[in-house]
Amino acid sequence: MEIEISKKKPSFKISKNFEKYLKENNRFQKIPIEYSDLRRYTGSVELFDRNDENTLWHRVFYNDSERIEIDQNLKLVYNLLYSDGSSSNLDDLEIDSVDFCTFGNSNPFRIKVKNKLNDNFTYYYIKVADSSRIYGLELEHITSPNNLNYIYYNETLIEEHISGIPGDYFFKNQILACSESEKSQIAKEFVKFSERCMIRLLGDMRSYNYVIVPIHDFDQVIYKIRAIDFDQQSYEGEFSLYRPQLFKDNEPIIDLVKNKLLVESINQYKIEERAIVVKRLLGSKNKIESLIESMKFDKISSDEKVNKLSQQIYFLTKDNSFKNLKSMGEVLEKSFNYLISNYENHEMLRINKVF
Repeated sequence: MEIEISKKKPSFKISKNFEKYLKENNRFQKIPIEYSDLRRYTGSVELFDRNDENTLWHRVFYNDSERIEIDQNLKLVYNLLYSDGSSSNLDDLEIDSVDFCTFGNSNPFRIKVKNKLNDNFTYYYIKVADSSRIYGLELEHITSPNNLNYIYYNETLIEEHISGIPGDYFFKNQILACSESEKSQIAKEFVKFSERCMIRLLGDMRSYNYVIVPIHDFDQVIYKIRAIDFDQQSYEGEFSLYRPQLFKDNEPIIDLVKNKLLVESINQYKIEERAIVVKRLLGSKNKIESLIESMKFDKISSDEKVNKLSQQIYFLTKDNSFKNLKSMGEVLEKSFNYLISNYENHEMLRINKVF
């Protein structure tokens, strides 16, 4: 099945209500350098990978007169994101590189920070603050097993780096080396990952928008799957775009699911994931209600897409609460309520037959 994604998603400004939420939840913090400052680079070179293929990243350079100040401020941002924000260790840090990505919606800068004492390094990203992307980060933090660290200030978003092997690279270069039991475990994780994306309306999870994370557990390696791109949070009107199993790019892992898992197992994993998402929602009740309340009054998609998505979900569920919804926040609110209601009534198996 071929599904089409909007060619270019517009960026949505942070509303006053959403900024209030971010301040209340310690996501808002003043920073010494912003996205617009980094756009003043004077030159760049293309970056290629080990196979001599263009990565779509450019290493950028700044005037000597500005570089010292930029490096100092980038190190301060690193400390704000990963440490206590002090400047006591700045002499031990070095900005190894600043790269700019020409692909996608966010056009991020990737900052590589090296510790001069031991040569360890860490990445973080500086992007234009986009409302739907930050909603995606918050929803990932609340509904998934992964905590996310980021800072919002003015029109700038600072994001921590999410480590892992890009899905497309993993399928091309590493999946064949996995044992049969590892392949089965990866298939199970993809089923659960797909459910989370659908439940919280995270779209465009093609293979290069998530990573495979190998974790050593006793005498085996287990694999987790994490989203790394949150641009398409609650934006598209086509419900199929929130279902990773329908993207052509994901065919290698879909084949694993078909070959390694029985239908009964797939259904059980889906029910398990829905149940644990409900438990996370109930465990963060006040926070999720505050987030959704802000989202309901934010415009992060077109009226046409909101109407189309709510109609499609109504067609699937036959639940009248999905009729005549006015915002993506309302769609998500009704979806969470629908899920919680069926969980409390022990009807998760019925939901499994709906979606």
